[in-house]
Amino acid sequence: MDHTEALTRYTANFIDELAKSGLKEVVISPGSRSTPLAMTVMEHPEMKQWIVIDERSAAFFALGMAKQLKRPIAIICTSGTAAANYFPAIVEAFASRVPLVVLTADRPHELRDVGAPQSIDQLKLYGNYVKWFHEMSLPDNDQKILDYARNKASRAVHTASEGNAGPVHLNLPFREPLIPDFSLENLWGSYNHSKQLSAVDGRKRIDQEQLAVLTDHLNQKKRGLIVCGPQINGEFAEAVTSLASKWQLPVLADPLSQVRAGQHHKDVVIEGYDAFLRSETIRKEMKPDFIIRFGAMPVSKPYLFFVKDHANVEQYIVEEHAGYREPAGNKTEFIYADSKLLCEDLLAMDIEPDFDVKWLENWQKMNQVAKKHLMNASHHGAVTEGSAVKYLMEVIPDESTLYVGNSMAVRDLDTFFMTTPKHISILANRGANGIDGMVSSGLGAAATGKPTTLLLGDLSFFHDMNGLLAAKHYAINLTIVLVNNDGGGIFSFLPQQQQKNQFELLFGTPHGLDFSHAINMYGGQHQVVTNEKDMENALFASYQYEGLSVVEIRTDRTSNMEWHREQWMKIEAELLKGE
Repeated sequence: MDHTEALTRYTANFIDELAKSGLKEVVISPGSRSTPLAMTVMEHPEMKQWIVIDERSAAFFALGMAKQLKRPIAIICTSGTAAANYFPAIVEAFASRVPLVVLTADRPHELRDVGAPQSIDQLKLYGNYVKWFHEMSLPDNDQKILDYARNKASRAVHTASEGNAGPVHLNLPFREPLIPDFSLENLWGSYNHSKQLSAVDGRKRIDQEQLAVLTDHLNQKKRGLIVCGPQINGEFAEAVTSLASKWQLPVLADPLSQVRAGQHHKDVVIEGYDAFLRSETIRKEMKPDFIIRFGAMPVSKPYLFFVKDHANVEQYIVEEHAGYREPAGNKTEFIYADSKLLCEDLLAMDIEPDFDVKWLENWQKMNQVAKKHLMNASHHGAVTEGSAVKYLMEVIPDESTLYVGNSMAVRDLDTFFMTTPKHISILANRGANGIDGMVSSGLGAAATGKPTTLLLGDLSFFHDMNGLLAAKHYAINLTIVLVNNDGGGIFSFLPQQQQKNQFELLFGTPHGLDFSHAINMYGGQHQVVTNEKDMENALFASYQYEGLSVVEIRTDRTSNMEWHREQWMKIEAELLKGE
């Protein structure tokens, strides 16, 4: 049998089946052993390719793209440590339920564990952080093997998407020579008419009897909370706020819940809870009778303290598929159902719960006090990390995406992002909550063509500066709001801040870098702002610019910490005074 023909037909059938199964975007990191995969993807008429040299950056780029498009993206790399560099993004994808199809090329079996170059043990390399692993056979032109290749490709796309989405890993060994022959007749095989594996994934809902049991039980209560954690269902906001309005219950909406932005009813939405739940007195006074939480645990640590303070309160967590996300460890009843459908089914029931109207009013009053202080807070005209978020949300275009970094960036978004009629999708890497790969993730989301803004801190930017190459290579439009406090600002809010002798070295970690050099190297536009007016003008200008635009806000970690705490103290003082 001719080796090149077997290699070509095997790889072509595999890649063609990925396309037939709905996978259209592939992020490739160049290498030798992955030549058959990379060249075949480039040849396929339905595949769009993105070349990202660094594997860590490539995997996070694909992660951001998959989050934006809500469908699987494939990543391809060569053998050896290239595959290991995918690991951080795969961990994040698994934890945040993002579909990736990971294709690692490998040495053939006779070159493993014999000291051959660029050879490591790639079998189950990512351990429990993938939904499925499969070691592919060596290429063969036998029809049964071609059918097998198609079956595994189709299964990979399906498995990455079904249930709780996540990454899958296929390891593909290849012998040399590695270059396919694309002149062969019937290159893509005989399956062009349809994909090999087909599945219908229905939407879950609970039946009328279960709904009646739930509502009968809740009707015995007076003070309930609806909590919306991170989730990506764009249809959910209208359903949950309609239900809350009918039941007259407050909705604590995480910034990543997609509930703070949009045209839906928002009178019951409470977005300032992170600020006033910092008060232990208020947390204890506002004890609910039950909590219904949709999606993952909210970003807010004061909310975590709140549920820990009330560990005996009945809690229901609604997840669309089976899984366990309850870090407080409280007693919980899980409801596995489509969130939107559950809200609509509850709305359709002929019941009028007799909940305490004063309860909602109290949450609304506290929310108004918090918003008054947070939105009117100033620091002598200088831009603070909080006001940066406030001005960003005023200027950010409608129908766009905000990708937010971890540490202080997402927490400031939680505090200062108030409800808006704009349609803004909020994305973040909140599975493992790392600061690595954020630039690449933002660029992956922006590469889809949707207007995108990336908000992140200086250490996150530093960790992934080489990700900016994709912006230059593909002329991707992205506005980056870079909050530079010369180090790890979040540690100033933690107990480590009291360890004066070691704090700067171990936690503050000042870098003293001038980021303009890196931004210029990658062809970006850069502007430093220090006051509110300049920030507003710089943001407006950045959205008119084609390509990479970085608006850098320089702040001081110590004064930022003091400014935040001053606002929290004012809010607590007014609320406790008004009792």
